[in-house]
Amino acid sequence: MNCKHVYTANPDRYAEGVMNYRRCGTSGIRLPEISLGFWWHYGEINVYGEAREKVLYAFDHGITCFDLANNYGPPYGSAEETFGKIYGENLRSHRHEMIVTTKAGYDMWPGPYGIGSSRKMLMTSIDESLHRMRLDYVDIFYSHRYDGFTPIEETMQALVDIVRSGKALYVGLSNYPADKLAEAAEYLSARDVHPLIYQGKYNMLVRDIEEKHIGLLAKSGIGLTAFSPLAEGLLTDKYIGGNCPDGSRAALGHHLKPSAITPQLLARIKALNCVAAQRGQSLAQMAVAWLLSQQHMTSVIIGPRTVKQLADNLQALHGTCFSEDEIIEIDRILSMQ
Repeated sequence: MNCKHVYTANPDRYAEGVMNYRRCGTSGIRLPEISLGFWWHYGEINVYGEAREKVLYAFDHGITCFDLANNYGPPYGSAEETFGKIYGENLRSHRHEMIVTTKAGYDMWPGPYGIGSSRKMLMTSIDESLHRMRLDYVDIFYSHRYDGFTPIEETMQALVDIVRSGKALYVGLSNYPADKLAEAAEYLSARDVHPLIYQGKYNMLVRDIEEKHIGLLAKSGIGLTAFSPLAEGLLTDKYIGGNCPDGSRAALGHHLKPSAITPQLLARIKALNCVAAQRGQSLAQMAVAWLLSQQHMTSVIIGPRTVKQLADNLQALHGTCFSEDEIIEIDRILSMQ
């Protein structure tokens, strides 16, 4: 007898108070305040059952946006393959309820054409990504970065052609300097493929985006989604003791190096943790809530390792208001040397 579990979506996933949805720029699309990112924990080296559990838990709690890229894993491509399997076995009947995104621009395959933002890279990547994810189209296809040498016109025309081919409904831009973002948006809009959204690294500890990008996005009618809201786990209680717990990104060397956890940084994290406790939140919850309180924020991309962490992050939705005194105190802590 076949005892394979058949997934049935939570009928209350869109009930009031479960998830809030925000308009993306001046478009007709609304995104969930929290999106699920596949940067880590969904690769070939991870346990498939745990990945499946997280994705379905997210969907059952109103998360309709799933953020991927061609080289997410590890190894490259395996996060998209994991998503494709989960989608094919559980979520195919809900395709019209989902916003699925992917990207191309960073290192993907050997040789000079496997990295960068050339037309060849983007055109090849979208076809491979669709195959891995078992999809006919993605909702948003991102140029993952400005590579410093491909002309903006070449990259943007590839995005225009991808939309016109039906392989993506919208385009997005990620990790672009503000001046190149402005050039890209102008080119796309002139060809009636208005960029839907910009994705950038943004959290309490990394706020560069506030200086030049946010004003431009608001003026151009482009939405904003933030990745790395917990600063690779720094904005949690994980490192407060000054150690690198087993399995943490610092311990594994996943972008965050132990040397980055300085006494000065720990002092700021501990002070922020006190503010969070006074608000009745964990530090992780406050970090997500703080982003959602920022001007022009559309959605925050989280990448929890476990369902428990996912559930904890979702609680941030119920505490996104900050008093003037809290804002002043947080800014004071963040400016500490």
